Amino acid sequence: MLNKPVLAESLIVFVIILFVHTVVWDRYSWCAVALAVQAFYVQFKWDRLLQLGGAVFQFRTAANSGLLPASMVIPLLGIVMKERCKTAGIVYFERFGIVVASTGMLVALFLSVIAVGITKPVPTNTCILTGVAGSIIIYTMKHSLTVSEVIEVLEVLLIFVYLSMILLYLLPRCFTPGEALLVLGGVSFVLNQLIKRSLNVIEGRGDPIDFFLLVAVVGVILLGLFFTVLFMFMDSGTWISSMFFHMMTAVLGLGVIMPWLYRLIQRNPLFWLLQFLFQTRTRVYLLVYWTFLAASACGIVFYQNAKRSSESKKHQASTITRKYFHFIVVATYVPGLMYDRQLLYVAAVLCLAVFIFLEYIRYFRIKPFGQTLRHLLSLFLDERDSGPLILTHIYLLLGMSLPVWLFPRSCAPKGTLSGAGALVPYSGVLAVGVGDTIASIFGSTMGEIKWPGTKKTVEGTMTAIFAQIIAVALILIFDSSVNLNSSYAWILASVSLVSLLEASTTQIDNLLLPLYLQIMFMA
Repeated sequence: MLNKPVLAESLIVFVIILFVHTVVWDRYSWCAVALAVQAFYVQFKWDRLLQLGGAVFQFRTAANSGLLPASMVIPLLGIVMKERCKTAGIVYFERFGIVVASTGMLVALFLSVIAVGITKPVPTNTCILTGVAGSIIIYTMKHSLTVSEVIEVLEVLLIFVYLSMILLYLLPRCFTPGEALLVLGGVSFVLNQLIKRSLNVIEGRGDPIDFFLLVAVVGVILLGLFFTVLFMFMDSGTWISSMFFHMMTAVLGLGVIMPWLYRLIQRNPLFWLLQFLFQTRTRVYLLVYWTFLAASACGIVFYQNAKRSSESKKHQASTITRKYFHFIVVATYVPGLMYDRQLLYVAAVLCLAVFIFLEYIRYFRIKPFGQTLRHLLSLFLDERDSGPLILTHIYLLLGMSLPVWLFPRSCAPKGTLSGAGALVPYSGVLAVGVGDTIASIFGSTMGEIKWPGTKKTVEGTMTAIFAQIIAVALILIFDSSVNLNSSYAWILASVSLVSLLEASTTQIDNLLLPLYLQIMFMA
């Protein structure tokens, strides 16, 4: 029997694809439609493999595979980026968008082939569909990409294969197949870009903050892989292991990551960072404000743990309590988006590195804070944290930050896009900070009519749409750089579709929703 929420989720994704391609229709549109059709069929094979325990790795069990919505994110991002940069006349980033779209399609196709290959008996119809979709994609790539671009796409695919084999083995039950595609596909692309730029450094070319993002992401992941291998041979919870952890972190940070960043930006990274952070009085005020909000978030964690009595050790924080952090994140990002987006960009990178590093300390039980972090964060676990890592807070940060990091600054003449594109950096704030939060609070407290097959309510979804429209109106009032050029119907359709996707998906909505809203706004 077909799963109603999966069918609803798939229908919404197909509608988003058609909406995007009514605006942007070219040879890549046929590829996107073919990829979506075959992903729709293959995701049911993945779902069956997960139910029967036939998948090669252990995936998160409380959700479906999520292959269709995840498969379309990177290709659609590449297509809309290509079109925006083509309109702006920036050929380099137009070609970059084509590479992004081609890479996303090939990686998604690879994951589909894996599912078809391990399904017994072999699904003939799905094999034919996958073959047809693959033929269309490869034929289009053959006539669209240069030799160097084909090599780059294959490099990302190779990195993705090896990263998947390593991380899915080391981190069982942390991802669904769709989430693994999004996260590992993104990391693979970042790693390939860093290698490419490191081998072709030209002094004075490239924005230092872009290099900072690439080095920070790759650096913390390599750090985690190093310590994972190391602690296979020694107990990570002892004082000797903890001292070795801190010492090796300093050695790798100062001996590998810092020189790597120095090579890319051609200046001392620490001096550059300090100069950047305290360059203007506005930045100082924002940093002080953000420090206060960070302290408030820590205060909520300590207060909620203090409320946990000894006889209710299994007590978990309520949905409304967890949404406090969403409000804090909105209060963090909105001033940054209005007054200094570059500072917000760098601060979000630093925060991501700190979050991942603290998760290493918690996971490996590094003294003196590892066990304390385990106790404090256990209160906020939900069904999505079924693996050894706690990732929901990292996904929240990523969902808010990705629209800022992926904003095509070089293709925006005055630092902002026209029409609905002006709201692209606000995609995370609208989809996660406002929409998801309001839907969860109102749905859990006042919702009565449930969407078929889910715990989500119609009242929560409608309230989320209404709240996001109000938020857009407030952005128009307070942010003078935003000019929507009468594209209100498109904004309403975008917000409504993404809110409906939130009601039907079982994937990590903090990660998925902002990306789809960004795609719609950029189209």
